[in-house]
Amino acid sequence: MSDFPWLTAAIAVPAVGSAVVAALPQAREELAKRLTFVLTLVVLAITLVMTVTFDTGSAREGTAGALQFAEVHDWIPAFGIHYAVGVDGIAMVLILMSAILVPVVVLAAWNEAEGTPDNPAKRSVKAYFALILLLEAMMVGVFAATDVFLFYVFFEAMLIPVYFMIGSYGTGKRQYAAVKFLLYSLFGGLLMLVSVIGVYVLSARQTGEGTFLWEDLTKLTIADGTARWLFLGFFIAFAIKAPMWPFHTWLPDAAGSARPGTAVLLVGVLDKVGTYGMLRFCLELFPGAAHWFTWPVLILSLVSIVYGAVVAIGQTDMLRLIAYTSVSHFGFITLGIWAMTSQGQSGASLYMVNHGFATGALFIGAGFLIARRGSPLISDYGGVQKVAPVLAGTFLVASLAGVALPGLNSFVSEFLVLIGTYTRYPVSAIIATTGIILAAVYILWMYQRLMTGPIQPKVEGMRDLNLREKWAVAPLVALIIAFGVYPKPLLDIINPAVGRTMEQVDMKDPAPAVPAAAEQGAHE
Repeated sequence: MSDFPWLTAAIAVPAVGSAVVAALPQAREELAKRLTFVLTLVVLAITLVMTVTFDTGSAREGTAGALQFAEVHDWIPAFGIHYAVGVDGIAMVLILMSAILVPVVVLAAWNEAEGTPDNPAKRSVKAYFALILLLEAMMVGVFAATDVFLFYVFFEAMLIPVYFMIGSYGTGKRQYAAVKFLLYSLFGGLLMLVSVIGVYVLSARQTGEGTFLWEDLTKLTIADGTARWLFLGFFIAFAIKAPMWPFHTWLPDAAGSARPGTAVLLVGVLDKVGTYGMLRFCLELFPGAAHWFTWPVLILSLVSIVYGAVVAIGQTDMLRLIAYTSVSHFGFITLGIWAMTSQGQSGASLYMVNHGFATGALFIGAGFLIARRGSPLISDYGGVQKVAPVLAGTFLVASLAGVALPGLNSFVSEFLVLIGTYTRYPVSAIIATTGIILAAVYILWMYQRLMTGPIQPKVEGMRDLNLREKWAVAPLVALIIAFGVYPKPLLDIINPAVGRTMEQVDMKDPAPAVPAAAEQGAHE
């Protein structure tokens, strides 16, 4: 079983399926949807097998963070490029999150690609679902790649399906939003490419044979000045993708113009590539530079937390509001990463997963509202909970998860980030807590305006969730509650990988201010 190429299968199934769906006759739209859904369930099944068989026990016994399900094959030998994939705990849970969200999006967006008379889609329905499958293949590939060049290929290739999903099926200024997303991402990718070439040249000089294999590159000795420039190339690309302030401006336009299903994948999964890349490449390839840039990144993280929350409060469009909340949440994630503590980085990794489920449920709920009312404006709603109580209830659970209510999934990850940050940077942790207060303002105020109060005339008669929509949102609600009550299964997978990262950057958790033994003696 261990010899089976699980990761390659998880990439190949949606990639080949995308081509099959695209080749279907134009009139077979329903078949395209059903086939896409079945293929995403196959990917989910493969991912669940990998997750269940992921070995956390051996990691505790001395191979912390070791890559599993690894494959290495020559791709372009003349340039030291390999098809190399493998996962540690962080990559594993992110692939699992992606594999869960994609079939949920397919169900929720069943009729999304058909467009409306005043906003018709530019391409066929089957093309939309083919793009979803292609994007899923890229998402699994980018988290699994252990060759830096292969990672770059997946990193850039993801732009293609997202560009068409926004530009051809979105609303409003969709072309503007799609082009802006593409230009920002290409600029970041260009900087990263320069750094990718730089580490290859250094590997050739030090080993006599250039390589892009991530594990080999982590062993290089890089001069401080060179490491800082190479670090910046990766970091800016990841900060744009995340996105962090001030590289965030593409996200509200993209999420506001995209269909809600596209927004789920964009914010719930693709943006995690940025924070994952910071852990995997910025910290582990350039540990010295990561230390040198710690304070600037912490400051950017704090600005992101407060700025994203404050701007979210003033939004009138629910999709743009949710997008700005994500700018704030990603500030918490990067804060946890750069706190350089095991609690902070475990919390940040868990936050990536929990944010995907909570924000995914919010976007899907917003999509259900827009499909019924035809408007993303918050002011066009009111009293929804009286006519569609199930829709309002699921939206409330997702909203409270966004506030990090105890008992729901985001609380554990946010708590770990703040505790991990406080042990090393107490002032930063205190400033970050203002984001929690502001989150309660923007989330609860949005819910109040949408769901409570008198029933707006155009909300009267709004139908509640049908069976398909309930099946789409139920898994996310269940996971929000389950991981809020019992996050241990995810943390057991994540923690060994965090231990390896801490070792690579030569950091240890701060010692307690009062040693436990001394404290116990004092009580005696």
